[in-house]
Amino acid sequence: MPDENKKIKNGGRLLEKFVPVLLIITVGLAFAVGVLWQKVALLESGKVAKNADKDKGTLNGKLSADQVKKIESVSDKDHIRGSLDAEVYLIEYSDLECPFCKQFHKTAQQAVDEYKGQVAWVYRHFPLDTLHSKARNEAAASECAFNLGGEGAFWKFIDKVFSVTPSNNGLDLKELPKIATQIGLSQTAFNSCLSTGGTKDKVEKQYQSGVTAGVSGTPGNFIVNKKGEAWIIPGAVPFETLKLTIDEALK
Repeated sequence: MPDENKKIKNGGRLLEKFVPVLLIITVGLAFAVGVLWQKVALLESGKVAKNADKDKGTLNGKLSADQVKKIESVSDKDHIRGSLDAEVYLIEYSDLECPFCKQFHKTAQQAVDEYKGQVAWVYRHFPLDTLHSKARNEAAASECAFNLGGEGAFWKFIDKVFSVTPSNNGLDLKELPKIATQIGLSQTAFNSCLSTGGTKDKVEKQYQSGVTAGVSGTPGNFIVNKKGEAWIIPGAVPFETLKLTIDEALK
């Protein structure tokens, strides 16, 4: 019995020594998970702009002249909902599997509708490959819709994808040809376009223009006016918040 009691006491002391170590490990793991979750949330909400010059202007407000130069100028090569001659552009860098982009899609449309010609919405691709492996293929598919049916078909395709995807890689890529058919395109021609992969270069070019502008999350939004002034919009803001910046840009 004495030996047994001694073993029990020694086991208790050993456990006491390991408890602090286990607590430290647990706290460390919790911290790592928290950091990872925050990084994913920031990427998807478009609140990160790691390439912006923090010493020249503010990230969540009006940009400096140097920062504005990094934003690719809007042209007739862009996908634009509204007039190219609008007084203000809302430039959105978007990911078709991003839940915050899906939310902001309606907000951007509301801006175009309510400002009646003063605001044009410019849509550019920014697939977050590490989070949404399907987004780049969906973006390439939207460019096939454009090739086959022009600007109208592109926007119908984008609208439809956002309306049906549950986001976060939830859309079955087999649905893309069906969507093409639903908006009036030839499924055969659409599948042929997809198989060539020719539209992926356009997606990558837009993605890189976003990187240059300082975008690293989605939706990555900018408001740009005719004076050459620009403001960064911190993610999927509500319309009331977006309106404040648009009104400032229209002054």
